[in-house]
Amino acid sequence: MITKYHLILTAASAALIAGTSRAGDSPLFVPQWLGAQYTLVDQHQSALHSPYAGALSLRPAGDTARSNTFGAYFGVALPGHLQYYFDVEMFKGTAVSQATGLGGFVNGDVVHAGSSLSHRAYVARRYLRWTFPLGGADAPVTRAQDQLPDTESARQIEVKLGKLAVSDDFDRNRYADGARSQFLNWSLLNNTAWDYAADTRGYTSGLMVGWITPSWSLRYGIYEMPAQANGPTLVDSLGRARGQQIELTLQRSPEGAVLRLLVYRNIASMGSYREAIAHALAHGSVPDITADDRPGRHKTGYAINGELPLADDGDTGVFVRLGWNDGRTESFAYTEVDRTASLGVQVSGIHWGRPGDHVGLGVAIDGLSADHHDYLALGGSGFVLGDGALRYGTERIAELYYSLALGAHVTLSPDLQWIANPGYNRDRGPVAFAGLRAHLQF
Repeated sequence: MITKYHLILTAASAALIAGTSRAGDSPLFVPQWLGAQYTLVDQHQSALHSPYAGALSLRPAGDTARSNTFGAYFGVALPGHLQYYFDVEMFKGTAVSQATGLGGFVNGDVVHAGSSLSHRAYVARRYLRWTFPLGGADAPVTRAQDQLPDTESARQIEVKLGKLAVSDDFDRNRYADGARSQFLNWSLLNNTAWDYAADTRGYTSGLMVGWITPSWSLRYGIYEMPAQANGPTLVDSLGRARGQQIELTLQRSPEGAVLRLLVYRNIASMGSYREAIAHALAHGSVPDITADDRPGRHKTGYAINGELPLADDGDTGVFVRLGWNDGRTESFAYTEVDRTASLGVQVSGIHWGRPGDHVGLGVAIDGLSADHHDYLALGGSGFVLGDGALRYGTERIAELYYSLALGAHVTLSPDLQWIANPGYNRDRGPVAFAGLRAHLQF
């Protein structure tokens, strides 16, 4: 079990470890401010064809919404190759249609059910990081969010313990990884078939262990799952509920192609779509997946993630993701997607005299398992989907953005998205989204 008490004891033990800092280390025990950010996303959803709608549908008449996120990031170096990180964030505003109605939602900087959460500041990350050098050349590490300035071995063991975002360490991609500077759509910034462990805000407590070398790395993570789908409370016993993943990353050269292969397995008190359907048919009712929640159920899946630099020292390149999960049990933490495929390109503005600018174009196709779409067709709801009925079709997404650099710290990004079969429903849509993102980072 990983609890706050374990973290307190671990931190106390770290302070007693004998040893000296490495060359280039930050001053021991001196907290450092590593950065801050503010992101505004102003987005408009068009009206859409909608012969019927449910409580979780995209709003048929369209919608306009604005979200704001704030963050401040801190770190401190400790003896014995230890570092401690502490991040504070705050979220205000909301998303179009209250962030429901789509598997691949259009604003990756919002949280599920954002309007029902407190808009006060909260602790996002709070964890210890430990590294053990395995030899080889040292490389400089620059100051960044959750990254103290230092030098580190290219071959090392890395361990993180505490409150984390699972996507900080898994399914990374140079061209499609951050909603504050790249693609906004969930299905282009993460592998949406990977239902990774997280609370409503996107964080969890757990452990990550990695073996890192210049040409490959292997990471394993085990994390707490929420008590209910999209819930704010985590189950603090890994024996009762847990999300586990292992990822192999292959990269023959530092600036070359990257291939990541991930397998995951979640165990939690989840509902079974097929059993919820059977109960509803036997009783003449609408299926309710949450009423079928049972401890010990599991979901398994895999994710493939590739990036290929093409030009401009890697600033221009393409990416691809493929993902699948068994789709038998309830979508629980990220979103309601059981199969996904995405492809996109980032182009550097150096070609038109704007080296700090980028253009991104991406497409994604998301799908559901047969059990999942049958459940929705009978009127069932998940935590982001529920039109009251369903004529199933894959959700098809296209996104185009331009990131305009205004100096070293500010970017403005017009963003356009188009989605066919929103919520996997051929009876509704298509729908378009126009947005403007402003991002300040220090």
